[in-house]
Amino acid sequence: MRTTLTLVFALVPGLALAQPDATPPPASTPPPPAAPTTSTAEPAPVAPVMPPVIAPAVPIEPPPSAAVEAAPVGPTITVGGYLEAYYQAHFQNPSNRLTNLRGFDSRSRTFTLSNVALDVKAETGPVTARVILQFGHTPSTYYLVEPTSPGSGSVNASSGELWKYLQQATVTAKAPGELTFEAGLFPSPIGPEVLAIKDNWNWSRSNVFFGLPAYHTGARVSRPLGGNWTGTLAVYNGWNTVVDNNGYPSAALSAGYASTKTTAQVLYFGGIERPTGAPEGTAWRHLFDALVQHALTDDISVMGQVDAGIEPNDIGTSSWLAAALYGKLTLSPTLYVAVRGDYFYEKVAEDAGTTAGAIFWPTEWVASGTLTLAYQPVDKVSVRLEYRHDHAAADAYFGGAVAGDGAMTPFVFDRDMQDTATLGVTAWF
Repeated sequence: MRTTLTLVFALVPGLALAQPDATPPPASTPPPPAAPTTSTAEPAPVAPVMPPVIAPAVPIEPPPSAAVEAAPVGPTITVGGYLEAYYQAHFQNPSNRLTNLRGFDSRSRTFTLSNVALDVKAETGPVTARVILQFGHTPSTYYLVEPTSPGSGSVNASSGELWKYLQQATVTAKAPGELTFEAGLFPSPIGPEVLAIKDNWNWSRSNVFFGLPAYHTGARVSRPLGGNWTGTLAVYNGWNTVVDNNGYPSAALSAGYASTKTTAQVLYFGGIERPTGAPEGTAWRHLFDALVQHALTDDISVMGQVDAGIEPNDIGTSSWLAAALYGKLTLSPTLYVAVRGDYFYEKVAEDAGTTAGAIFWPTEWVASGTLTLAYQPVDKVSVRLEYRHDHAAADAYFGGAVAGDGAMTPFVFDRDMQDTATLGVTAWF
């Protein structure tokens, strides 16, 4: 402002001095005096003297450096969350009231608060940070196979108890060339189901979801490939490991497709997953997964997943094959019915009486069939009534009077099938 006023005052005097003088110069010879007259006429009028005209000052724009800078904008913070609770009846009525190999709806004849999650996301420019905290029975099951890593007098130990309250912690950055970089603790990209019930069709999760890894720690980069496809390359610590159990990273490569009615993905995940010193050696495990979801009509949708893997190890070759099929029929804007069937087969390596450790199950195969009725009485609240039947190749479930106390002596499997009815409620914001 000081520069602007100085320039204006400097210009104005100059402009005023540049104007011509309005007073006429005196004549070189004065005219003779007029002769006296007796006429009574009025003298001729004298023209008025006009003041000098001053041109207006031209406004001067301030230089760009003098412009007022916009105030910095802080990050955009979004807070969300959800709650999951249920009551379950177990038709085989086990004395320990446990629904085995179910994952996250695993207790009968008791009201269960399975999970309460708080989701906080902050965005600023191309960078997004997200943290999901969780509390309840689900977090303990989620981290049930997290490796235990001992510490020392100056280094803390690591186990599932340390990490179970943290469901996700990621940082995402968008870069030139349509690249997206992410790092942190991720939910697994394998399969169509997720941990939050509100985003699944059924209440319980399939055997395929429970058997395969649920989370990974590492970094990944993704980029659109064109034609509704996106490619992702990732490096992780491994299966269900915040802290790696062997010091060898794993790698994953996937291609995902998304359109108005169809989503699909093909994925490869490979790495050494056995802990250091395992009798199976440093065996490279290969996982292949494919899924597709399609809306047949506005009211009918179908979904399918196929997963297979192989692990050549020092004892032999372990392998597995799993599949799940889903269907959903919308009856009204607030009511739908969903069905699901799954099958999971595992072959454990054997050689001369030595057997490798099972990767997934205490039996050769498990399968289930599920029927779910979902009702949404108000926005962001879902009430679900579900019947499920589980079956296995050998005893893997509980029923009646169960041997063992679960503390000093393990509970003994005494059923090869189980049936449950579950009434659950989930709400989110």
